[in-house]
Amino acid sequence: MSLRERKRARTRQALIDAAADLFERNGYDETTIADIAAAAEIGTRTFFSYFASKEDLLFPDAESRVQALLEALANRAPDDRPIDLLVRVLVDGGEVSDDIIGKLTPLRMRLVQTVPAVQGRALQIQFAAERRIAEILAEAFPDELDDLSARTLTGAFAGAVRGASQAMLDRDGELPPEQRTEATRQAIMTTLAPLLKRD
Repeated sequence: MSLRERKRARTRQALIDAAADLFERNGYDETTIADIAAAAEIGTRTFFSYFASKEDLLFPDAESRVQALLEALANRAPDDRPIDLLVRVLVDGGEVSDDIIGKLTPLRMRLVQTVPAVQGRALQIQFAAERRIAEILAEAFPDELDDLSARTLTGAFAGAVRGASQAMLDRDGELPPEQRTEATRQAIMTTLAPLLKRD
């Protein structure tokens, strides 16, 4: 990364950290973009060169799953199937770890359940990512998937990850973070086992 890119990354992270702290201390609705910008020591106008809205601060890695899939596609083996790539993103991409033990996770999940604006943004991001992933898979595997089957596969996969992650978060305190991550991953893999079987 160049010096400029490193500075942007630091400022971006400062905004995320400031927002998380303010949301926890003062409440989501009570915290303004101006408050967050001031805490990160930037101007309010500059905030919008990093994030489009206050809600987006809670989803800083929204594009990571799409990017991880593109990387998996670029390095796929000749006999890889669509589900193999999705599982590779799950296992190698840290997707479960981010959902279970990420620093923002407990706050984000609480706000998704209690703040309509955050819930709406979460659904927008989720649906956009699933649609993009389905498009990528259908394009990469035209002999195996059409639009309908690609969307169905992606939805089933995303639902397994989401359901297992939420269930484990609801059982907070039962296991250390690393064990929670592994237990969640195993639950997802068990659910997806029929799709992973080869003829």
